[in-house]
Amino acid sequence: MFRLLPADGEARHARHDESLIALAAEWGPHACIWEAEQGLVVPRTYQRFSRFSQACSDFAEQGWPIAVRQSGGGIVPQGPGIVNLSLAYAVQGKPLDHSDQAYLLICRIVSRALEEYGVAAHAQAVEGSFCDGRYNLAVGVGGRARKVAGTAQLWRRHRMDPAQDHCQIVLVHALILASVDIAAVTLRANGFEQAIGSGRRYVPDSAVSLSELCAAEMDPRSLTESLKQSLARKIAAI
Repeated sequence: MFRLLPADGEARHARHDESLIALAAEWGPHACIWEAEQGLVVPRTYQRFSRFSQACSDFAEQGWPIAVRQSGGGIVPQGPGIVNLSLAYAVQGKPLDHSDQAYLLICRIVSRALEEYGVAAHAQAVEGSFCDGRYNLAVGVGGRARKVAGTAQLWRRHRMDPAQDHCQIVLVHALILASVDIAAVTLRANGFEQAIGSGRRYVPDSAVSLSELCAAEMDPRSLTESLKQSLARKIAAI
């Protein structure tokens, strides 16, 4: 059973969920549902580009600061209308032995929450989407699939008891596009890729916001808060 941290409604730093690793090591499985401050988040590999530092300064001045996360993947937007779900727990063995199970767990939680809005999502890669991966959650099939959520992982070794072998703490994260302007955030992501000279480009039509898929008419803030409550119910049901 996961202990869900209470939410206070405040926007968090993009690496807020890394604090769950220590909590999981000390007290067992933990989870949090949260929104981050507006900005872009990139993996450490982006730091190899010679123009990275200047691009970070320029985007920070525009109100889009860049955070460098410890997990892999690619660039993702953060901010209002983007809901984050993070789970942290301990396992015994090598990360590769448990990586797929961690992704399947968080995909199951998110997909079941989306079902409450009449949205059927499944795991698959979506060409042209930012931070693409085979454990995206997408709607539609084949070339018509659109990404509604992305996932990532971070692993840390931890010795829970001096007499035990090292165990692993996994932090698995989902970013859900709840109520956000896909064209606008894709434009920002493309702008940063262009600024550092990476050559990567993303297609707005490869992603979709839950607000566009949801049959019920709800204002953006109400939909975002409703999704958080749905996710909390699914976590409690594990």
